[in-house]
Amino acid sequence: MRPILDQPALEPAQRAAVYAVEDRLIDVGSPLPVRIYEPSANAPLPILMYFHGGAFFSGTLESHDEIARALCAAAGFKVVSVGYRLAPEHPFPTPLLDCYEATAWVTSHEHELGWDGLTLAVCGDSSGGNLAAAVSQLARERRDFVVSAQVLFYPGLDLASAASEYPSRQENAVGYGLETAQLPDFYSFYLSRGADPADPLVSPLKEDWLESLPPTLVITAEYDPLRDEGETYGLKLKEAGVPAEIFRYEGATHGFLGKFTHLPEFEDVYRRAADFLAGQRS
Repeated sequence: MRPILDQPALEPAQRAAVYAVEDRLIDVGSPLPVRIYEPSANAPLPILMYFHGGAFFSGTLESHDEIARALCAAAGFKVVSVGYRLAPEHPFPTPLLDCYEATAWVTSHEHELGWDGLTLAVCGDSSGGNLAAAVSQLARERRDFVVSAQVLFYPGLDLASAASEYPSRQENAVGYGLETAQLPDFYSFYLSRGADPADPLVSPLKEDWLESLPPTLVITAEYDPLRDEGETYGLKLKEAGVPAEIFRYEGATHGFLGKFTHLPEFEDVYRRAADFLAGQRS
């Protein structure tokens, strides 16, 4: 299944143009691939950490290259896309710790990378949105760095609850790409080392202490089984006093970034993220 899921949605010539792209192996205890996107020759710049989706078991730097490029071009942030290790070979907590350690590495190489030392945002789509939210929570606990903002595209944030907990898992159960019946199998890969699905670092929606999390943009898709958990998370953040924006793309399905962002009704999604990020710059 991975070779199919790892196919990029767009050919290289169709992807957003950026000033420069560099592939690197960084040392975070073991070699970890990252891809660094430069929006311009200007430095220093804010940094956006990007964690790709793929249900925790698929996805690569290349499969989500068009999304990272588009975010870089729209936002004017330097984007660092992380090739974290995948389940089931590397279940929780390895993918999360890879993303966390990559972010810590970036903050410790401020001058080398041309980071402005002020604005550090995290971002992810689907399971990558889960990882971004978990990185924000872990950063708050460990205090190795401060996350300035998070952008979560159709995130999967609850690996513990039954499908009946969310109307969107029932309304959009079949026929829209990602199907509700697939979720337990996908999640079992990530949980195969015996992790508790209700652990807030596994299911960020289960976190009750939300007050000091960063400003958040949650983007959801109308016809997505995961729609309601993303929107519920955004509402919980608002109730806790965290600046949070929630925007649902009507007519969209899970995974619409890259695949369908050429359509007029979805083409502003990167600009929406960029405008939010611009408001969080220090």
